Amino acid sequence: MAIKNSRPTSPARRYYSTIIFDDLSDVRPHKSLSVGKRGTGGRNNLGRIAVRHRGGGHRRLLRTIDFRRDKQGIPGKVATLEYDPNRSARIALVHYADGDKRYILAPLGLHVGQTVLAGPEADILPGNVLPLKAIPLGTEIHNIELKPGRGGQMARSAGVVAQLMARDAGWAQVKLPSGEIRRVLESCQATIGQVGNLDHENVSIGKAGRRRWRGIRPTVRGVAMNPIDHPLGGGEGKTSGGRHPCTPWGVRERKTRNNKRTDKYIVRRRK
Repeated sequence: MAIKNSRPTSPARRYYSTIIFDDLSDVRPHKSLSVGKRGTGGRNNLGRIAVRHRGGGHRRLLRTIDFRRDKQGIPGKVATLEYDPNRSARIALVHYADGDKRYILAPLGLHVGQTVLAGPEADILPGNVLPLKAIPLGTEIHNIELKPGRGGQMARSAGVVAQLMARDAGWAQVKLPSGEIRRVLESCQATIGQVGNLDHENVSIGKAGRRRWRGIRPTVRGVAMNPIDHPLGGGEGKTSGGRHPCTPWGVRERKTRNNKRTDKYIVRRRK
């Protein structure tokens, strides 16, 4: 996969770049594994805006991804590599020997025709799934479970990779992409390899309209508003605000994680 830069025929095209999809299969999404995705516009079940700057955007089909990888001992053959508008990673359609078909996250190095397998007896190859107790230390992994059988919840974005660091008394220590080291049960599963589409972080949006295609509406800075509209607004000339960053309602913007129940599983924080 490679980055294609556009010619500067207009200000909008000057910094515009896209990923070339020459390694993806030219097929439509598998019908039984895709459903229509209804936009919420950032609104909750009461019709009130819960997340600002959301709305519009291109219509999407939501692909059903198999994060659990519970087809134990049944080999599957990669039929297609496809684009998914709902995530940064690429997905692969796998045809299993029992006739079942499922989408999985496509790791780096996975190609059409390759066989993938889930279970303790699987080889250490990209796309195979094993419990952490059966994976050699130092192996690069992704799509890691937090609870056995729940399905992968960590390290699922394009280009990310985690590493199995140690094992002790039924627990495994995993170094996450953020640098955090976290304890996970040895019975939890993980997929071998690094998530594909490494060039995702190098793409330049290039113009405002491309953000609108993705369903992201414009964001206005508080210091550019009037005092009646935002606590940071107003002032003679251009001001920097004069107080801590906050929302239009004066609520301070800060980290909101407060989950003491899981703090004991964090060996080293990402800071």
